Amino acid sequence: MDSKQLAEKIKDVLDNRKGKEIVVIDTSGKTVMTDYFIIASGTSTTHLKGLADEVIFKLREEGRDCSHIEGYDSARCILLDYLDVVVHLFLEEDREYYNLERLWRDGARPSNQA
Repeated sequence: MDSKQLAEKIKDVLDNRKGKEIVVIDTSGKTVMTDYFIIASGTSTTHLKGLADEVIFKLREEGRDCSHIEGYDSARCILLDYLDVVVHLFLEEDREYYNLERLWRDGARPSNQA
């Protein structure tokens, strides 16, 4: 599975778990850190953990383990690092504060175009 397919899979998983305002950002020509950032919001810490758990579960079923996880315990902002794709899950108010879309606006695309 290449990085674009991985990003599409993660977007679909988040969408199926009712992730809010899912944005896929293509950073492949802009940074060496990762090929895609995916940003999504959740309505509560329980919702964010559910989103993270489902991504981890679905990708593990396909033999793909998360390289690094941050923020899971506090669940206000959870980062899942799959190397080629980094997932940022935010509570809505925290997402507005950090505004990652602004930093990567040149690569941002609506979730239906991943």
